[in-house]
Amino acid sequence: HLHRASLLLPALEAALANFSAGAAGGVVQPVRTVVPVHRHRGYLGVMPAYSAVDDALTTKLVTFYEHKKDSSVPSHQATILLFEPRNGSLKALLDGSVITAKRTAAVSAIATKFLMPASAEVLCILGAGVQAYSHYEIFTELFTFKEVRIWNRTEEKAVKFAAAASGPVRVCSSAQEAVAGADVIVTVTMATTPILFGAWVKPGAHINAVGASRPDWRELDDELMKNSVLVVDSREAALTESGDVILSEAEIFAELGEIVKGTKAALPEKTTVFKSLGMAIEDTVAAKFVYDSWSAGN
Repeated sequence: HLHRASLLLPALEAALANFSAGAAGGVVQPVRTVVPVHRHRGYLGVMPAYSAVDDALTTKLVTFYEHKKDSSVPSHQATILLFEPRNGSLKALLDGSVITAKRTAAVSAIATKFLMPASAEVLCILGAGVQAYSHYEIFTELFTFKEVRIWNRTEEKAVKFAAAASGPVRVCSSAQEAVAGADVIVTVTMATTPILFGAWVKPGAHINAVGASRPDWRELDDELMKNSVLVVDSREAALTESGDVILSEAEIFAELGEIVKGTKAALPEKTTVFKSLGMAIEDTVAAKFVYDSWSAGN
């Protein structure tokens, strides 16, 4: 029921705007609670949310583990519980991994629609995991790029990605080569120190920074963070969870919901960074969409 993530766009745009509207938007969502599993270098995240407009109540449980080289298990695994808001009973248990991949890419696509330069021709993806696939899928469906490039620390994964892609993808031997002259850049890595540097980035480019979801992890360097217009999904979450934001002390210009609503201007002519941590409310509307589609099918 979620083959095309673009079907989620209207619901996600509304949810982002409602979240950024504060109490009036009817979204209740605390910052995620993260439990470290120190012994095994992993984390368990708990992400509850309620949307009054959608009358939808969910909690996502997500584990994320720093990769062992030989691991066949994904770095992120997730389950979403969908409740009946009227009485609190459990309505459905959904595979949160697919929903997370699709909704994250869809939110990046929303940010890109508002923030990318007018004549964007080159898309660059750094990382070749699950999020790289979901971002490629929706970005090539919604936007027209003349060239798509990929870089990954392990080159064989990038080669495998290019072989599986629906169109031509150029495998680059370095992140710098991949980024040079790119108009839209997506970082979807498990990096803990910067892999993308401001000196490499074309002025006016748009960056979707999706990895580095811990306060001490980075994907982007200080120069890029400080010299870009910074947009986040949630101010509160970014100042608690994002190493890119906290350690660079970059100033947050807007939440994406404010740009969707039009209360803050989109500035596509400037170099822009959308720091995406992912929000529980995105899971809520996506889970409801899947459940409603499934119910209609039944």
